[in-house]
Amino acid sequence: MITPKYIIKKKKRLRLRKSIRKKINGVPEKPRMIVGRSNKYMYVQVIDDENHKVLASASTLEKELKTQLKSTKDKDAAKLMGKVIAERLKEVKVETVAFDRNIFPFVGRVKAFADSARENGIIF
Repeated sequence: MITPKYIIKKKKRLRLRKSIRKKINGVPEKPRMIVGRSNKYMYVQVIDDENHKVLASASTLEKELKTQLKSTKDKDAAKLMGKVIAERLKEVKVETVAFDRNIFPFVGRVKAFADSARENGIIF
């Protein structure tokens, strides 16, 4: 029996996520910042893996971000999200994070987000 391509692709992504999670772990002093994206939106969460808590999160789905953006799926949206997550992390008094880009390559929106977060004072 031949396995459909979408199942092979899904298994590959799960394997990649698992191997990344072995290397990157969030602790209270240095939580894990995980980035997710779809064709339309972008999401980010800062997670303390020891206590299983989400310290901060941001998404281009939020109304306050959507009103400031022309489009939710471009680099400008990623830059704004980097600024917003940096502000939210400063409120929680977190300055350093472990950056987890998930299965996404470090180009385009992911790179724009990371650069913006670094410019606004987050160290990783």
